[in-house]
Amino acid sequence: MEFMDVVRSRRSIRAFDGRPVDRSVIAELIDAATYAPSRFNVQPWHFHVTTGEARNRVAEVMALTTAHLNEYIDILGPDMVEYAARFYADLGNAPVVIGISAKHVEDPTDWLDATIAVGAALENFLLSAVDHGLAACSLTAPHWVRDRLMDAFGVPEGTDIMALIVLGYGAEKPSPKDRHTNVVTYLT
Repeated sequence: MEFMDVVRSRRSIRAFDGRPVDRSVIAELIDAATYAPSRFNVQPWHFHVTTGEARNRVAEVMALTTAHLNEYIDILGPDMVEYAARFYADLGNAPVVIGISAKHVEDPTDWLDATIAVGAALENFLLSAVDHGLAACSLTAPHWVRDRLMDAFGVPEGTDIMALIVLGYGAEKPSPKDRHTNVVTYLT
């Protein structure tokens, strides 16, 4: 697939058919992620891959977030809250759930650099998933259950969970959404 086709094909998929993803494919996606830029090449990311029973423990924790979704009903509307609740109940039947963590740092500049680097690694992962015929959805780690998620993923103390990726073979194909066009200012 051509690079721009991969970029334009990437969607946040929230329904999966449950088929397992081969570990060697997951390793290729993580390898692609590790080529992301990071300040001074510190590569702050760590991937915590769960499948099987470990994945089910993560899904049980994520299902607890549905109790907090009603706080957003005025913003999202009842249909989107219900849709989100269904997704969080079992993470769309995705067979793989990955947590991405980075060591906690107090300095705001270092934290921003780590956050940007993790985001770049996440995007490399997501684009590689599309190139491998897989579907994925990235989630910022829900703050309501962050401590429980860290336990479920085995994230060590002094480390923050920054994002989750649900991964598998898609059972939906959402339509492309319009892109914002007023996103650039050129100065000469």
